[in-house]
Amino acid sequence: MSDILYERNQSSGPVVRVRRISPEGETPVRAVLEVDRRGGLLRRGQRAGSPPPIAQATGDSDSAALAQLLPFAMEDAELARLMRDRGLR
Repeated sequence: MSDILYERNQSSGPVVRVRRISPEGETPVRAVLEVDRRGGLLRRGQRAGSPPPIAQATGDSDSAALAQLLPFAMEDAELARLMRDRGLR
């Protein structure tokens, strides 16, 4: 099973992702909301890594953690607000 619970491309290029950060099968499930400005592609010579989390959630299952972050992940305006509030934009 993948640690990616939700993923979509923004029209401007970045990838919005909700990713489980707790090991599979462990409860509570911890997940983060992140925006990968690389669009999921690495340039030659770059190391793989995760972008800084914009928001975090904890739930009894993958779907419970995802449900907390999905409203933000689906709306570009919410993402922009969260990024601005955290000094990431």
